[in-house]
Amino acid sequence: MREITHAKLRKFNMIMGGLHLLQGLAMLFLATSVIQTIGEFSPQITQNYLAFNQETSSLELESKVLFDLPFGILVASFLFISAGAHALISIPKKLNDIYNSDLEKGINKFRWFEYAISSSIMIVLIATLFGIYDIASLVLIFAVNATMNLFGLVMEQLNTGKSKGNIIWGPFIWGSIAGIAPWIAILLYMFGNGNFDQVPWFVWAIVGTYFVAFNTFPVNMILQYKKIGKWKDYVYGERIYIILSLVAKSILAWLVLFGAMQP
Repeated sequence: MREITHAKLRKFNMIMGGLHLLQGLAMLFLATSVIQTIGEFSPQITQNYLAFNQETSSLELESKVLFDLPFGILVASFLFISAGAHALISIPKKLNDIYNSDLEKGINKFRWFEYAISSSIMIVLIATLFGIYDIASLVLIFAVNATMNLFGLVMEQLNTGKSKGNIIWGPFIWGSIAGIAPWIAILLYMFGNGNFDQVPWFVWAIVGTYFVAFNTFPVNMILQYKKIGKWKDYVYGERIYIILSLVAKSILAWLVLFGAMQP
């Protein structure tokens, strides 16, 4: 008999969605009503472009402010999106049936689309904490991170129904490479001045948390496809994904939120 039934998983999704929702509401309340520093932290997103200088007869790099980023609200939205995804696959019966049917095939499309949006918002917010305000850079960071997650979807699509000896690992490898790219940009900003002793504590905490989170998700996927222990049942791995999602997103979201209190 399967240890984790569809009924139990549905209830579990509802509970986890509720926890995401409560945290999102708490963050929104803090950012808009309680902690003034967070509410006031709105990085100015800029656009760089070349302009012709008639005095020097040359092209020069200039920039203009496009908008102020509503940082605290976007951190809360990160958790609201996760809460909405849990509600989507657990409350409407038709979508829950599709979700369960896909799990039996070894795939969860909902997960990867949600990750592609929510984690990409988070990596953009983290990038702004490190001083990346250029709209072109932020769009690329969002797109590359979303691509990383969609490689996870392709991984499952290509390997549905295959034995562990015939797994195609290409999407996993390419997705891992794509996932590293935004962090190269962030680390270049982080270590730009070389004064590591001046880096605030929350910066190290964010980097450490995201590094651990970044590695636990692919480890879970590897265990699923290697069919090690309880991971022989794809649904068990799905439950681990849900737990990892709550723990990693919660810790990261609160760190990033209070990172808005930087000097």
